[in-house]
Amino acid sequence: MRKSLAVFLSGVALIMAASTALAGEQVLEFKLVTKPIDYKVTEATNIEGQTVASGRLFGVAVFKDGRIGVKEFVNSADLLKGTGPFYGYSTYTFEEGSITARYTGSVKEGRSNGEYTILSGTGAYANATGTGSIESAPNPFKGVNLLNIKLVVKTPGT
Repeated sequence: MRKSLAVFLSGVALIMAASTALAGEQVLEFKLVTKPIDYKVTEATNIEGQTVASGRLFGVAVFKDGRIGVKEFVNSADLLKGTGPFYGYSTYTFEEGSITARYTGSVKEGRSNGEYTILSGTGAYANATGTGSIESAPNPFKGVNLLNIKLVVKTPGT
């Protein structure tokens, strides 16, 4: 009888641990429109098409269900004729809290692709970790970028 009670309690503990882990992961997918606010592009001397750019940008996140958020971020890029690496730091603010992440990626043939590493969060995203992706979306607008964003947010269980 003791053995069966121990097995039962072990099973209950395992189920509770698994449900807590699942409850702590959330996938956020949305479109992001970004615009440079204070962004400087510098052309390299004697290297045709080589630019180094950095500065602050702002964005608006729009979910399929109509929820919105904002993004403030800094970005740096090293591009040769529009192709090359970029990286930066983002803070997304949503109604339920914020997420801060570092991202890296590259631009090739006018399309951006990259990855996020979630560093922290506040509110519902307190102590968040996780990953994510950045991908260019077809963009009919001039002077702004349109991106598909996916964040896999992990928060400590309660």
